[in-house]
Amino acid sequence: MARIYHLVIVGYGGMGSYHAKLLKEHQQIRVVGTIDVLEEKREASLADGYKVYESLTAVLSDPSVDIVLIATPNDVHKEIAITALNAKKHVICEKPVTIYSEDLEDIMRVAEENDCQFIVHQNRRWDKDFLTIKKIYDDQLIGNVFHIESRVHGANGIPGDWRHLKAQGGGMLLDWGVHLLDQLLFMIDSRITSVHANLSFVLGDEVDDGFQAFLTFENGCTALVEVGTTNFIQLPRWYVKGTRGTSIINDWSISGKIVTQNLGVEVVAPKPIQAGQGLTKTMAPPSETAIITSNLPEIESTIESFYDNVVSVITEKAEPVVKNTEVLRVLQLIETIFKAAEKNEVIKDFDQYK
Repeated sequence: MARIYHLVIVGYGGMGSYHAKLLKEHQQIRVVGTIDVLEEKREASLADGYKVYESLTAVLSDPSVDIVLIATPNDVHKEIAITALNAKKHVICEKPVTIYSEDLEDIMRVAEENDCQFIVHQNRRWDKDFLTIKKIYDDQLIGNVFHIESRVHGANGIPGDWRHLKAQGGGMLLDWGVHLLDQLLFMIDSRITSVHANLSFVLGDEVDDGFQAFLTFENGCTALVEVGTTNFIQLPRWYVKGTRGTSIINDWSISGKIVTQNLGVEVVAPKPIQAGQGLTKTMAPPSETAIITSNLPEIESTIESFYDNVVSVITEKAEPVVKNTEVLRVLQLIETIFKAAEKNEVIKDFDQYK
């Protein structure tokens, strides 16, 4: 019979309760309790049927607890993680795992010293839109991909309270950028050679309400990563160019298409079209026979689910899908983006990826 691992959630807010909901049907991880500093969250946890621990010390002194899941504001991740690891508990941590990369390095060192697993919940590696683009990239469905645009746009400003505060790791680069950059680096097996960026502060907060980062990779691919919270008209979630075509995904409903060159026909010279007050051949549409429009590929994820992978890592010493070295690289990239935006510079030779 498979072992059941008992898990306690630290922070029973939006993400903490979301984890509890996802784990209700899991065969080997059982949520047995929660801890939260807010009375309303403790009451919500009790209403959902979970034991409420009075303190982190009480959680860590309970020998039946195997895993601690951290879903608090970002600034206290490190302290909780190191305390739990020193108590010989495995730890799952929400993203961004820490505000600064050196803090993650400290956590990684403590995890190794205690022979415990520390795994970051970079859940958007399992997003269907990303896996669709990854298949297009890996299988060269539009030829060699040389440019990627990855965006998320909203018009609701920065949600919540602590996400407005710099001291607690607020801002969109840390909140959403950590996902989009993680997806990009997980897909593109190449060193970053340069980065330039700008941050948006139009809402007047002390943290960024959006950003644009332009990355160049050693393999020749470029990428524009953009997050906006003041966009009342949204641009496509993905726009990808290859040597034989272009692909677009509009949103998380996975609406989109692939348009490729029809290599089986003779190229017909474009006819000039009226463009404003002039004519253009360059921007004229290709002939109907020159292109092939296709549906996006169907995706069957071959990646082990996040929670199943956590169990595999703990029980079998399997490779984590989300490796801490990968998370560290993303944090170091985020720090470089902050620096590039502050100095208004193109920064090179910072990525140690091999």
